This record gives sequence, C-alpha cells and structure tokens, in this order.
Amino acid sequence: MIRIQGLRKAFEARTGGGLFKRGGKRSVVAVEHLDLDAPDGVITGLLGPNGAGKTTSLRMLAGLFKPDAGDIRVDDIDVLQQPRAALARMGVLGDAHGLYPRLTARENIVYYARLQGMANDQAQARAEALSELLDMRTILERRADGFSQGERMKTALARSLVHDPANIVLDEPTNGLDVVATRALREVLRHLRSPAGGSKCIVFSSHIMQEVEQLCDQVVVMSHGRSVATGSVQELQARTGTDRFEDAFVALAFPEVSAPSAQEITA
Repeated sequence: MIRIQGLRKAFEARTGGGLFKRGGKRSVVAVEHLDLDAPDGVITGLLGPNGAGKTTSLRMLAGLFKPDAGDIRVDDIDVLQQPRAALARMGVLGDAHGLYPRLTARENIVYYARLQGMANDQAQARAEALSELLDMRTILERRADGFSQGERMKTALARSLVHDPANIVLDEPTNGLDVVATRALREVLRHLRSPAGGSKCIVFSSHIMQEVEQLCDQVVVMSHGRSVATGSVQELQARTGTDRFEDAFVALAFPEVSAPSAQEITA
C-alpha cells in the first residue's frame, strides 16, 4: 500500500540576466499538492500532461527528492524517516533504465539482487523465474549493449522485481515501446496485480489516456502540480458527464478548455 498526502516540491531556477546584469533566482513549483491512496491488488494510474509533476512526485516517493511538505508512506513506513526500509518494500522502474551495457541481462538482474542482500543461488533462481514471467529466455545470456527498447524495458523491470517487492512504481514505462512490447507489459502488470501474482500495489504514471483506460483500476488525475480528481475510469466519466475517457480527462485536467460548439465544428 502506498499513501501520499499533501505532497509539495519547489525548485530554485535561475532567471536570465542582461549583458551587464546578473541573473536572479525564482522558485518553480513542480508539485503543489498531491494526494494518492494506492491499495494492494490495484493498479493506480497517475495521469497528467507533460509537466504536471508526475515524475517529480514518483522521485519523491522513491526517496530521490526530499519534499517541502507532505507525508509519504509505503506499507505504513515513513519514507522520509526510514527511506531504506521503504525502498526495500518497493520495486521502482524510472524513466532512465540505466542498464550496464557490458553485462548480460542475467548479470544485470543478479547484480541488483546481490545489492538487495540476496545470496547468489537465490539471485540466480530469481533471474530464471523472472525470465519466464517476462519472456526473456532468448536474451537472458546476451549483453545489454544493443538491446531494443522492449528488451531493455524487460531487463529493467526484472531488475526492479528481483526482490519480490510488495509495491511496484513505474514512471511512464511504455515510452518508446512498440505495440507488442506494450501489450506484453500490460499482461505482466495485470498478473502481478492479481492474487496469483501476489496482489501487488502498482502505481503507474503516464500521459497516454488510452493506456491508463485499458490498464488501471483507479486513476489519479494531475494538473499543474495538483491532484484534481481520483476514481475509476467510469467514475471520472460519470463525474464529468462524458462518454469518452479522453473528454473526461480534458474536462478535469484542463477546465479552462471548453468543448467546441456545433457551430464551430460545422464552420
């Protein structure tokens, strides 16, 4: 279970100066206020346009940034007070996969398992099990250098799952994937969410509405650094009185954008 309440983060940015004038600094708010409650056995989608604050929020969840305000808990462990204990309960797949190119897929997975404190025999067995789950048998002994984007994603996902975490955090994992690789990832996440896969808590960020619509049990919509709505796809459509999830998302994330009138459409 992952619970985030009142999360806020601002960064200092330099302003431009003239030829004889020094630049100054200003505060840029990346996340204004995020509330998210992701239970076990549920895929929770964090949906928002580029720049909405999704990646910054997940980096705070992973302990990479310290929030200015708010509370983050993973299985009731305070991420700020016990970051190592919280990270041990998470498998995080960020936007940069960071594989070691000279290592094989197996070696990448086993190396991360050893960092997690697993014995070599246990790490090797886990690599075999994950290669079956993720259909990696043909690439397991190949070096990561030269992998396709889909092969890199599978290896990075296996590495993040090697310690069998109860909570899985993925930041736009389908970026650059083809249709086949995206479908394969979708099936894996559905399995991990199910009782057979351990009823994992999965938080999945994306700016692709169709992806979230097909995969997520509940959706948290972010806009301008804030969570503006939470619910299932059907609940969000009912809330906005729309028949399509795309229309519901636009109404929630961009309330200033009005739908075109019939006259505008026919003009």
